[in-house]
Amino acid sequence: MCTGRVKELTKLHKLNVRWLFFPLHPDTPAEGKALTELSTYQGVDLRARQADMKARMDKAGLPYGERTHTYNSRLAQELGKWADTQKNGASLHYAIYEAYFVDRKNIGQKQLLLDLVKANGLSYEEAKVVLEERTFKAAVDEDWMQSHALGVTGVPTFIAGGYSLVGAQEYETLVRFIEHAKTEAPKADGDYV
Repeated sequence: MCTGRVKELTKLHKLNVRWLFFPLHPDTPAEGKALTELSTYQGVDLRARQADMKARMDKAGLPYGERTHTYNSRLAQELGKWADTQKNGASLHYAIYEAYFVDRKNIGQKQLLLDLVKANGLSYEEAKVVLEERTFKAAVDEDWMQSHALGVTGVPTFIAGGYSLVGAQEYETLVRFIEHAKTEAPKADGDYV
């Protein structure tokens, strides 16, 4: 989850955070799709659902805007995978989160992604190559297979020590989850949060 809370938890509990990408609505066209067109929103009061999500995000201390569309996140994921190889690359994850969930921007647009790269002090030219040549496509494909194998069905999903927790969570819930995973599960390489 793209928040300062994850940063806090990482520092406090000395966590090794690894972003694992998941194909949420991978068939979404470049121009996006109205939420009301998604099967999960069929017959649902969108305004009430948005209000519920906003209340949960507020309680978790997360910024959140009233979304009406979903956008294809594939290129953003490939760029995020590249950012993981860069010093201070985590800042791009947070910027993409805010662009999508707060500012309601189409994160499938290359220029928007490049603007976010530049605004976060990462190499515009390197990022442009990543997007044009799709140099991190295979890495994201591998993440998608791994997330499927782990049983991920939604975002965010937190995984640690063989345990998982799905959805936006309050800070205290995440603390309890991490403490439980640390005491109940053996430590192993590849644990994710």
